[in-house]
Amino acid sequence: MAVLPLEHYIPQIVKDKVSPRAWGTLERVKQFVEQDCIPADEIYFSQVSSDPALRWKSVPPIIETLKARAKELGLWNLFLAGYDEGPGYTNLEYGLMAQFLGRAHTAPEATNTSAPDTGNMELFVKYATQAQRERWLKPLMNGDLRSAFLMTEKGVSSSNALNISLSARKVGNGEVELHGTKWFASGAGDPRCSVWLVMALTNPENKDPYKRHSVLVIDTKEALKQADKVRVVRPLEVFGFDDAPHGHCEIEFKGLRVPYDVLDSEGEGFKLIQSRLGPGRIHHCMRIIGMGEEAIQQAVKRASYRKIFGQLFLKKEAFISNVAERRISLERVKLLVLQAALAIDQKGAKDAKREIALAKIDAPRTVLEIIDWAVQVYGGEGVSQDTPLTRLWIYARMCRIADGPDEAHLDQLGKAECKKADMINEFYNSVEGNRERLLKL
Repeated sequence: MAVLPLEHYIPQIVKDKVSPRAWGTLERVKQFVEQDCIPADEIYFSQVSSDPALRWKSVPPIIETLKARAKELGLWNLFLAGYDEGPGYTNLEYGLMAQFLGRAHTAPEATNTSAPDTGNMELFVKYATQAQRERWLKPLMNGDLRSAFLMTEKGVSSSNALNISLSARKVGNGEVELHGTKWFASGAGDPRCSVWLVMALTNPENKDPYKRHSVLVIDTKEALKQADKVRVVRPLEVFGFDDAPHGHCEIEFKGLRVPYDVLDSEGEGFKLIQSRLGPGRIHHCMRIIGMGEEAIQQAVKRASYRKIFGQLFLKKEAFISNVAERRISLERVKLLVLQAALAIDQKGAKDAKREIALAKIDAPRTVLEIIDWAVQVYGGEGVSQDTPLTRLWIYARMCRIADGPDEAHLDQLGKAECKKADMINEFYNSVEGNRERLLKL
């Protein structure tokens, strides 16, 4: 099967930062996605039940087939850079792998690298007690169950975690009582979802607003037995798609009582959120690069057999120019994403805020434009279910909001640049002084 070589996808500037072991894995990831996952996508969607009574109760069987194949190839849990529990790849190396995983809907879950499980596993690795690790981390890393992260709230500007208002009040007997509504809880519709990580307001009276929240670990199956106290209200549709059986759900808490099982310690919710979102944002961007690549290749494929006034679209000057522009755009954002991954490797996510913000802002909106162009190349077929482009477009559009909207990152980045005003002014004042000095020579 003729495919583009691995070198096509690896920028020259980072080739010397990829270990020989990672090179071998990259080749296997690429082959697995191209030979197994992309062909499996259509099978996956055909296996999602159209019966409302079954749609959220079963998982397409093809997923287990792919998971077994990925484990056989050693393509399992490719993330967790820098942790003993991880496979030993850097964030940059994983980023290069994720660009392939982003091309197929089934690839992330097949390799156990899909959201929100990746972020949740990272939190368990960093902060869980031994009991929490045994109960939740091990089966998550084995792919035996799924998880959900409940943070976003209805009617609340949730991009600022300090606004989270779901109440978790201690009621004795080592329990808390929850009141409030979460929504866009990705993965909560999955019948395998067994654990919720819930951002909740546990210490509302604390004078330090950054110490008022905690992340609670809730056994989903046990919680849902209290049907009068908690319910999954509905799966929210994203541009008309419900993403079954994964789902992005609205969940209502009306006095649910659960064991007070806190991740890390009480009042550390904000710290955990920031810890989770840094690498998570880059994971999204890494996969988005693959979506942009898939969109360009889909457009070239369509142009190679679509005729406009008797001539192949592939030969039209307008198409040739447009595909070149999109290639430039994709390579630019790929370098931004890899720069962010490298910065996390070298100095940690906390000190890589600038690089993360640059990638998080530019990657989704740039790839969204690339996908939109590819839709236009296809014409009417491009907005139908007969190509992957609509699904790619939805994901890229959602990522301009998920894990912090563009505006929040632009504000953060802009403020950081403006803080350099004193240094910039000092430099230009020195330029004036040096000009006067040079005139006297």
